[in-house]
Amino acid sequence: MLMLDDTPFLLLEGYGWLPALRRRASGQVAHTRLMGRRAVALCGPEAARFFYDEDHVRRHTAVLEPVKSTLVGHGAVHSLDGADHRVRKAMFMSPLTGEGVGFLVEETTAAWDEAVEAWADGRQVVLFDEAAQVLTRGVCRWAGIPLDDTDMPALASDLTAMVDGFGGAGPRHWRARLARIRREAWLTGLVRQVRDGTATAAAGSVLDMVLTHRDADGEQLDSRVAAVELLNVIRPTVAVCWYVAFAAHALHRWPHHRAPLRDGEAAYAEAFVHEVRRFYPFAPFVAGRAIRDLSWAGERIPAGCLVLLDVYGQHHDPELWEEPYAFDPKRFVGREIGAFELIPQGGGDPNTGHRCPGEDITTTLLRALAVRLARLDYDVPHQDLTISLRRVPTRPASGFVLAAPQRATTRRPASSLRR
Repeated sequence: MLMLDDTPFLLLEGYGWLPALRRRASGQVAHTRLMGRRAVALCGPEAARFFYDEDHVRRHTAVLEPVKSTLVGHGAVHSLDGADHRVRKAMFMSPLTGEGVGFLVEETTAAWDEAVEAWADGRQVVLFDEAAQVLTRGVCRWAGIPLDDTDMPALASDLTAMVDGFGGAGPRHWRARLARIRREAWLTGLVRQVRDGTATAAAGSVLDMVLTHRDADGEQLDSRVAAVELLNVIRPTVAVCWYVAFAAHALHRWPHHRAPLRDGEAAYAEAFVHEVRRFYPFAPFVAGRAIRDLSWAGERIPAGCLVLLDVYGQHHDPELWEEPYAFDPKRFVGREIGAFELIPQGGGDPNTGHRCPGEDITTTLLRALAVRLARLDYDVPHQDLTISLRRVPTRPASGFVLAAPQRATTRRPASSLRR
């Protein structure tokens, strides 16, 4: 059966495209074409288990070119499978889990507290932009990447541009490509300087870890791929600014969540973070390629076919979540989350599969910043807080503008002011 390419409808409909396609399907598998390739769409925890089984689906050659050239980079761990993927991914696991996360949170919360001091002059700030700069400063300090404060705003802008352009077309997409070219060149230069002895990498730092890593073939990463993987540490960390803006949006719309966060209830803070990641959309779906002829729910999936896992649809499925369009952190209090249920950063085991190794960083950073946000005294001026489901990745249209009250100052006598 001849199928039309659905790429224009994806660009027009955004997060709603795949759920709508699945609703029109006669069974549990929806058939389509995407960027000229035959594709099938699946949804649900069992579908996620099927998708993340490397005997069924591989990511190699399946990451779409626009995503490679903006979000993850060419030659990145995301495009590897099997032993190559496991060995490369092991490089990330130590700094992105356990004690390493604690050090990153310390650097980032220190940067947040510095920024908040500056906000107290009574001016309005765009939280999305401010959070991006806080996270950029924190992750670069932690990763051992030298960064002058004067360069920080431009780097934060480039890192957010890479994320902002992966799901769009036109100027937003080309800004992302140019930002990636710029930052790969910058980090490639840094890698070469360390390797030729004109710069140093602190022992045990992320920079040192990437430079000394050896792949499955026993070879060190070449300078450009090392730069790509350094970006794959700092870029997704900075992307937490999307969730910070979403957290602020949730606290504004449903302010009763502020009190338990402010009071430091650890279980509630964790549940709040999970609900932000479920309720608010980020990646609409993930893609892989069938490595052989497969069958799912009684339907044939031919070898080489793109397999799309509907992330947004799964997170808003009434069979999995009670009242899925209600923001309710309590759904996660005392709930053990299945490895294939909540999948904003992939499903399965992060140690061996394609689940993001930085998920612990995302949740821990967001938990720390959401509590600080709940404790912060600020006003929310009139602005456009709509979140368009046609824009991928989406965010509050205004970026969430806030105004912290101006600090009280002791006024000098009028006579002394006239001197």
